[in-house]
Amino acid sequence: MTAAKLHITTSLAPITVHSPYDGSVMGTVDATDASEIGELLARACRGSEISSKVPRHKRASILEGAAQIIESRREAFAETIVREAGKTIVEARKEVLRCVNTLKLSAEEAKRNAGEIVPFDAYVGSEQRQGWFTREPLGIITAITPYNDPLNLVAHKLGPAIAGGNAVLLKPSNLTPFSTINLVEALLEAGLPGEIVTVIHGNRELVTALVSARDVRMVSFTGGFATGEAITRKAGLKKLAMELGGNAPVIVMNDCDFDKAVEGCVSGAFWAAGQNCIGAQRVLVQAELYERFRDTFVAVTKKLKAGDPLREDTDVGPMISNEVAERTEAAVNDAIAVGAKLLCGHKRDGSVYHPTVLEGTPTTCRLWHEEVFAPLVMLAPFETLDEAIEMANAPEYSLHAGIFTSNLSIALEAANRIEAGGVMINDSSDFRFDAMPFGGSKYGSIGREGVRFAYEEMTQPKVVCINRG
Repeated sequence: MTAAKLHITTSLAPITVHSPYDGSVMGTVDATDASEIGELLARACRGSEISSKVPRHKRASILEGAAQIIESRREAFAETIVREAGKTIVEARKEVLRCVNTLKLSAEEAKRNAGEIVPFDAYVGSEQRQGWFTREPLGIITAITPYNDPLNLVAHKLGPAIAGGNAVLLKPSNLTPFSTINLVEALLEAGLPGEIVTVIHGNRELVTALVSARDVRMVSFTGGFATGEAITRKAGLKKLAMELGGNAPVIVMNDCDFDKAVEGCVSGAFWAAGQNCIGAQRVLVQAELYERFRDTFVAVTKKLKAGDPLREDTDVGPMISNEVAERTEAAVNDAIAVGAKLLCGHKRDGSVYHPTVLEGTPTTCRLWHEEVFAPLVMLAPFETLDEAIEMANAPEYSLHAGIFTSNLSIALEAANRIEAGGVMINDSSDFRFDAMPFGGSKYGSIGREGVRFAYEEMTQPKVVCINRG
């Protein structure tokens, strides 16, 4: 597979894309050198002018049309996700449907979120004034996306940006570029003018040029903390949206629906081979229930089938590369060396790291505090809700958390006290609906995704006031 020419090409060597499961070559994409930033910005400036003049009904029509195209080719889109990202075919089909929904939500946002009336006469002295504000495009947005959701996370940036009348310089992960290319081709087929989205592939120097360019009005980034922090240092005076990592806790109370809690936590821990920023990483179980929950959780985990992601019966596919799987294996070895107990898993076949469960992980261990981003979960008992919440809040960053309980008062107390961008009650931490506000709490959290909220981040109010006096 060779990428379509959706961007400016240079003499740099092309980037080769490998399947994470068997290492086979998927194809190549052309790399862009950082020295071409001037040409990229000139194209994006033209795209910004074009995009701002596209009527809202046309923006909506393009987004809706792209959604229909993708839905009609959902199996091909899913197979691309499997081959380049390693998700199982079942997981990939779900991502395609989420992308369709994200684009449809964006189409609706283009039509309805145009501004509102300002009640000037609510203030003494302004009785003779009336007016409104509109939501206007920012201009050029640099969007940088990761490998773990290579289709839907791109849609979460492109959909709201297009709905708001912006142009986008889009830098997908070099590991998973083809889902992005397929999505942009669907948008072009649906009528999007080509200059509005420019897809670029390249290295760190290119990213630095893209985020620091003065003409760029916003940087929307999904990825790791270290990269996010580096981007903020380079970006200068512009809007930032940072959807960074997480270390999700799930609290399981004695009075929970036991089967639902086990099922939710297993799925939450191992979906997408754990390469999920809101995946259940720490499952905290009330002491009276702990042994029963642990034994059942481990038994269910052992039944999961890891391997070829194209097989319909595979539950857990590969990690994104052999190197990442090796790092996960080494991190678990380090945890075991300082006292963690292995309950199951910790077996690696190339890039496939089998679902792994630990207990007794010391709270000083980096696995307890940092994002794992792997098919690995740690179990730990607690006595009281206060203790569970203290454990849940220990890391300095958090996206989502979850709690399983039949007691509404406990659920709401936990929701109020847990420091996270979202608290899922009687769901695992990894539940996400694409219309909800999505983002983190504490360190590194900037802005929110979710179509309506990203749209508002990617537009700016403009007030019009008429003095009739």
